[in-house]
Amino acid sequence: MADKVESFQLDHRKVKAPYVRRADRLVGPRGDVVTKFDLRFLQPNAGAMPTGALHTLEHLLAVYLREELVGIIDLSPMGCRTGFYLTLFGEPEVEEVKEALKRALEQVLAASEVPAANEVQCGHYRDHSLAGAKEYASLVLAAL
Repeated sequence: MADKVESFQLDHRKVKAPYVRRADRLVGPRGDVVTKFDLRFLQPNAGAMPTGALHTLEHLLAVYLREELVGIIDLSPMGCRTGFYLTLFGEPEVEEVKEALKRALEQVLAASEVPAANEVQCGHYRDHSLAGAKEYASLVLAAL
């Protein structure tokens, strides 16, 4: 079954982060196309974002990327804490997603609060770091 998981087929030793990569393309039973992108912030097996920074980036990018791209289904942090998966309807080009990510990260740098960081809207609202999110946003922006 592991051969069915796209990320398990990726040789994590050979990629060079940060990057934006089209990870998968699926066609649903009614012909809908869903594309998954690997938004890699850190080099695999060389570091990981602390949960507060990752969690805050998830909240901020969930909002800001929706302002940049149409058809977003989900933005999910990777369990390895080196980036995010972005899933959306359609087939945008990698460059389009990369440019949208850059604009969203610029908004992260300008943010003064974390959206939905409260006990009603968030399952672990105390685990946020806006300063940490800005640190990683700055690192990725400088390298993309």
